[in-house]
Amino acid sequence: MTSVPTVELLDLDPDFVRDPYPTYASLRAKGPVHHVHAPDGTDLWLIVGHEASRAALNDPRLSRDFSKVPGGMSHLGPGRADDATLTPMLMQDPPDHTRLRRLVAREFTPGRVAALEPRVREIAEGLVDAMLANPERRGDLVDAFAFPLPMTVICELIGVPATDRDKFRAWSNEVVAPTGDEAQIAAYGGIMPYLAELTRTKRAAPGDDLLSALIHTADEDGDRLSENELLGMALLLLVAGHETTVNLIANGMRALFGHPAQLAELRAEPEKLIAGAVEEMLRYDGPVQTSTPRIAIEDTEVGGVVIPAGALVRVALADANRDTGKFEEPDTFDIHRNARGHIAFGHGLHFCLGAPLARLEGRIAVLTLLRRCPDLALDPDGSDPVAIHGMLIRGEYSLPVVW
Repeated sequence: MTSVPTVELLDLDPDFVRDPYPTYASLRAKGPVHHVHAPDGTDLWLIVGHEASRAALNDPRLSRDFSKVPGGMSHLGPGRADDATLTPMLMQDPPDHTRLRRLVAREFTPGRVAALEPRVREIAEGLVDAMLANPERRGDLVDAFAFPLPMTVICELIGVPATDRDKFRAWSNEVVAPTGDEAQIAAYGGIMPYLAELTRTKRAAPGDDLLSALIHTADEDGDRLSENELLGMALLLLVAGHETTVNLIANGMRALFGHPAQLAELRAEPEKLIAGAVEEMLRYDGPVQTSTPRIAIEDTEVGGVVIPAGALVRVALADANRDTGKFEEPDTFDIHRNARGHIAFGHGLHFCLGAPLARLEGRIAVLTLLRRCPDLALDPDGSDPVAIHGMLIRGEYSLPVVW
């Protein structure tokens, strides 16, 4: 078996956080598996390349259930390691994962997602109305549009009052991209009691929202989600349901701004090209840079390299989608490309349950912006972008634009 040195990602490229793609490509050229230190110092094993990534996401030896390895829960960080309520299906393997996904899928159906389309359009139009009413005709596209659109949609879907949504933004940012241990602990200390109270309220007075439906849904055998499972599922839906879409919209618009010929073609034939354009946005610079972490439950050989039992593993989705073995000229943004086969939403049993909703919101968001804001462009006098912390979410905290 091949022995591999430990690589400091920031030593390979000090600009890794802003633009990780060259580093991933250089690692991929050497092989599919690398022992690395992440920018935050985390020791992990990184899997790159399309073929190896797809295989790893389906490998039962690389588990999402950290409790299967002694001491494995410590990998989750101080804000989560001792929190017994955090048992959503994202952190479980079959058969528990299969059971939870089946129960959630009974209510989070394609029909429920399709029925949201008029409301998503209404929210998008209202946000653009507010943008156009700004006499300065400039601002941050994340704050003005990319964040409030999916946050409003997912909060209405779950049943979170509008007055509480700003709190969720701060909590959610720390959940997916923690700025420090204390901030992460505080975020979980705020969001979990809130969700527990919201669940109690919905149980006592159900509405027509998804959380109320999940509380009362049962399969043919009478199986239901437990209280802890409901809390975990509410957390997963709220955080994953908006964080990824915020950055799908922002990253996608930034890609269009950087490729004016592509932007002009999409403006000329929006309805014809929008579906392919969104898929290319997901492939080219998707909102999830690496998978949520796995843990090796036994010594696991990948590409001739043994990942030791107990090791933390991440799969570089961003690199898989730029692999020359899968996509021709993968570093070129091309809205005419057949981007089928990208794994921006993952692969296998943990494939994102909310992918149809994210695609719907992405299409409506981009179409609305292009139709209503024909002069929308990057602000030449805007502040320099700051990349989101960590290796999970790919995006920037702001996107200054003029319209």
